[in-house]
Amino acid sequence: MAQKPSIPKGTRDFTPQEISKRNYIFDVVKKHFQTFGYLPIETPSFENADTLLGKYGEEGDRLIFKILNSGDFLSKVDDVTYSLKKSGSLAPKISEKALRYDLTVPFARYVVMHQNEIDFPFKRYQIQPVWRADRPQKGRFREFFQCDADVVGSNSLLQEVELVQLYDAVFTDLKLTGATIKLNNRKILAGIAEVIGAKHLLVDFTVALDKLDKIGEEGVKKEMREKGISDTAIEKAAPLFTLNGSNSQQLEQLKALLQNSEVGTKGVAELRYIIESISELEVQSARLTIDVTLARGLNYYTGAIFEVSAPDGVSMGSIGGGGRYDDLTGIFGLKDVSGVGISFGLDRIYLVMEELDLFPKSLEKSLDVLFLNFGEQEALASLKLVTELRKAGIKSDVYPSNAKIQKQFKYANNRNVPFVVLLGDQELKDTSFVVKHMESGEQKTYAMSAMGDFISSL
Repeated sequence: MAQKPSIPKGTRDFTPQEISKRNYIFDVVKKHFQTFGYLPIETPSFENADTLLGKYGEEGDRLIFKILNSGDFLSKVDDVTYSLKKSGSLAPKISEKALRYDLTVPFARYVVMHQNEIDFPFKRYQIQPVWRADRPQKGRFREFFQCDADVVGSNSLLQEVELVQLYDAVFTDLKLTGATIKLNNRKILAGIAEVIGAKHLLVDFTVALDKLDKIGEEGVKKEMREKGISDTAIEKAAPLFTLNGSNSQQLEQLKALLQNSEVGTKGVAELRYIIESISELEVQSARLTIDVTLARGLNYYTGAIFEVSAPDGVSMGSIGGGGRYDDLTGIFGLKDVSGVGISFGLDRIYLVMEELDLFPKSLEKSLDVLFLNFGEQEALASLKLVTELRKAGIKSDVYPSNAKIQKQFKYANNRNVPFVVLLGDQELKDTSFVVKHMESGEQKTYAMSAMGDFISSL
């Protein structure tokens, strides 16, 4: 007996209906990327491992899918390394490439390699799949698409303001109202680490703090202690766990908390500029709020940090995120090129829209018109008319065989075809065709020479 086929955990097959809905999101996002002046690029699905490793922090590195070298990949491993059986020592010798973890680091590599061809500031968008060896769960997959928009070559905070507008424009177009755009600044986190005496443990501090909504205050404190952060420092950071009020009130509290930190004070000023600028411009469907615990756990953020949560009542992780990275290209030798970008979590946005029933009903219609097949001559005449419809941009088809008419009608029903055309022997003689509206059952006869009238009625 043949083995039942399966696919790896965290991956999915997509039906035609799912592809149609996903493409709808793609089209909306692309439209606004282009309206905001972003240009498309693509990068390879896999990169040299050293391009990716060390760019996402310790946790990120563990989630990178590594690709085994081709051929006898163990032949270059010396006996000592092999006998130690330590993955950290063995992996670089048997795996030189890895699947991309996100689109930002490959983009930084792209900018460095193509710097002489790029006009700065360079605004790019990219929609491609990425891979993470994460534990699969609702809204979290091992293979998924990212939709990124980044600007490099400008340190103006106007870019951050524009990215908030971009988020809002996309969510408004998708009718995804009530999403929350959370804002923080890495400089604020650095300032807090400084004033509590944990400056040397900034990464450990921010990684733990970022988990507040997942493991709670006590869980965060426990992880901080495990990372070597003292109880005194944790006590000084306590106000972070209860910071509340309006955005302006939180800014004032942060200003007071960080008054003795130059970097922290600068972070508060940057955050204030973004908040006040957006209040002048207004947003249509998204809520903008400060979340000082937001860190996103990625080492390359240096300024603003964004994260978008789904509307209230929808159980889902973040549906977007990003931030400012002042010298990401520096890791590849191109210094002092500031950048900022955001990502749309396509798969999670899809699930949220499905749960809230936000997809247009028209997406369920894969075909506008189906011609039934009554025989060879009738089918040929139908195909001529179908050709006219297709030239007019109308999705149409001829059933491929003269099966029982009942079977052909069932096929039309299953595909949600609104119009079925009957062109049988008598219609062929009369040079006409009959259109049946499947929902109402009404029928109307048209002359073959009057195809334009039928097209106008659609």
